[in-house]
Amino acid sequence: MPRPVLLFDLDGTLADTAADLCETTNVILEMHGRTRVPEARVRHLVGGGARLLLERGYMETGEAADEDLLDQSFHEFLDYYGRHIADHTKLWPGVRDQLDMLAERGALMAVCTNKVEGLSRKLLEMLGIDHYFPVVIGGDTLPVKKPDPEHLFEAIRQLGGENAHSVMVGDSETDVDAAKNAKLPSICVTFGYTRIPVPELGATATIDHFDEFPAALAKLLPQHFG
Repeated sequence: MPRPVLLFDLDGTLADTAADLCETTNVILEMHGRTRVPEARVRHLVGGGARLLLERGYMETGEAADEDLLDQSFHEFLDYYGRHIADHTKLWPGVRDQLDMLAERGALMAVCTNKVEGLSRKLLEMLGIDHYFPVVIGGDTLPVKKPDPEHLFEAIRQLGGENAHSVMVGDSETDVDAAKNAKLPSICVTFGYTRIPVPELGATATIDHFDEFPAALAKLLPQHFG
């Protein structure tokens, strides 16, 4: 039987990264004469990658940024964030235990994130979970990113898995829509970052804590976890 495949989003799903993303966003906004955005607001702006986060940040604080300002701000963001990527970031409770369980069960695992690949790999290493994820597909790895299904398909191909045995795990409409577009089941955590309430996203299953993850897997991949 093919091995199960678990595709994980990173920000808001595996780790609580909001504090560092918020501080970086605000540092860049202040560099360009804008006011700070409260962390509670930033949590609702995360999900599309750094460029979209900045674009939303500028719209929250005044006039929309033009392409030149976004280009400059994006590079400034990557530079600052790369030096402060894990100042306050931590894994959500229960994540490491569930990754251990999946590894013991022979699951194939990848990270599918709209964060740039280099920073994603750096953060996974700093959190001590990079060894679980031989494949990382970032927002700049392919010509497309989530919610385009090719983002997920490429991860499955690199893992040597099969779509019929795969599940996407995320926290936002970007993740759930990517799963829908790929015709894959999805598990959505309720404690991440989303502009749309989780019950309205249409995920196949939801969890309020990673302790509930095995039960969700048993429902979606009973041939592997039932």
